[in-house]
Amino acid sequence: MRTLLMLLAGLTLVACTHRSKPVTPALTPLVDVQSLVPDLHVDMRYFGTNNFVGTRIDGYEANKCLLQAPVANALAAVERRLRAESKRLLIFDCYRPKRAVAHFMRWARDLDDQATKPAYYPNLDKSVLVPDYIAEQSGHSRADTVDLAIMTCQSVDDINTCTMLDFGTPFDFFDPLANTDSDKVSAQSRTNRQALVDAMAAAGFRNYPLEWWHFTLNDPEHPGPARDEPVQ
Repeated sequence: MRTLLMLLAGLTLVACTHRSKPVTPALTPLVDVQSLVPDLHVDMRYFGTNNFVGTRIDGYEANKCLLQAPVANALAAVERRLRAESKRLLIFDCYRPKRAVAHFMRWARDLDDQATKPAYYPNLDKSVLVPDYIAEQSGHSRADTVDLAIMTCQSVDDINTCTMLDFGTPFDFFDPLANTDSDKVSAQSRTNRQALVDAMAAAGFRNYPLEWWHFTLNDPEHPGPARDEPVQ
């Protein structure tokens, strides 16, 4: 009898342990925004070498803008509205795997590597770039954040007629000049920044004040999980 009771107790413990084990929800597939807007102009800077690290970043294996479905649909809506004004979006970054963020952190900790300082952070010491300019945990890894600019076009159907508006600094320029409301840039640059903020806000995106190019669309109460599958 004692043996039987011990066996039943063990089975009960196993059953309770099984029931209490947390269940990790499956990650929903990301959407390639070019499946919604085939000629969306995507220039994923971390897929190439034209970025502040100076090399292709871990996890970027294709020039694709991947996002959660609601974010992708909202971005496509922004593109459609802009085209009615002879403008288009220029996409610099979308979903960013966690391994890419880790690559950024390795670069940031290597204070001897100053190769890109003249182009990307001429007025700041590299040691201060984290966390304001380079985050140890990025919203991009939740696939709800995009980096982008606006182009003006003679013909929205011909990307060769499109030119990026003047935003006062390049993309990924680590400096207070890149703050969205900086009063140190020209009046035209401020106007262009506000036009970008307004266009994105109309679709529900909010701007990160330190970077005029950075926008997020998510539920602050229930943000999605950070992901690490590569961009393919």
